[in-house]
Amino acid sequence: MLIHSFGDRSKPVMLLIHGMLTPWQIWEDAAAHFSKDFFVVIPELDAHTEDKPSRFRSVEREAEKLAEYVQKNFGGRIYALCGLSMGGRIAAVLAGRADFKTEYLVLDGAPLKRLPGILISFMKKGYRSIIEKTKQRDPKVIESCKQSFLPERYHEAFFKLADNMENESIDRILESVFSDFEYKKYDSGMKLLFMHGTKGNESVSKRAALKMKSVNPQTRILCFEGYAHAQAACFEPDKWIRAVDRFITKP
Repeated sequence: MLIHSFGDRSKPVMLLIHGMLTPWQIWEDAAAHFSKDFFVVIPELDAHTEDKPSRFRSVEREAEKLAEYVQKNFGGRIYALCGLSMGGRIAAVLAGRADFKTEYLVLDGAPLKRLPGILISFMKKGYRSIIEKTKQRDPKVIESCKQSFLPERYHEAFFKLADNMENESIDRILESVFSDFEYKKYDSGMKLLFMHGTKGNESVSKRAALKMKSVNPQTRILCFEGYAHAQAACFEPDKWIRAVDRFITKP
């Protein structure tokens, strides 16, 4: 794991966590906006490092590393924690740790639900194939990526992380992200926003949002009608930024 930071270190801290197969640069627009008022911290998660290979062990291990970083640098407390997709799962685990505190928690498309083993096996094959074909710069995969997964402006960063990603990390990510999740009762003073779309597999995130609200009544749910998984954050970052800005500055 590597850490990137933006802005004035004396200001309140905002931590942004990217999703699976998504480069940390997905947060460039958010960093440019929020670094005016916050010290923005963006991890380059294990198995997603561009300069040299790294291995993913588990969601819990990523959360542990981030908790250690926040404890060492900010006394264990930050202002806002935001996670996208897999990053949302990591953020939800991190927020439940006794050695970590945040005033605001934003989850976007967080998959907080166990999936059947046969489905995970199918996903492993699919993601392994995508990464292998990306390493070969297969035109069809790249075009498909551009249309439905990641805007072209991030492709060079995506290619670098794909070149370093190992099948073992893909398997561990999927096994960990889609394992059982323990919904914890967070500090009642922590404000929580759970965002999700309505297309495709966003039904998983929708159910997770409703479950989170049942456990933590302070949860606000924001539905992007007609949007696919992580679509707003990846393809319409201004819309995502406005939603989060309203939540953490005008609660």
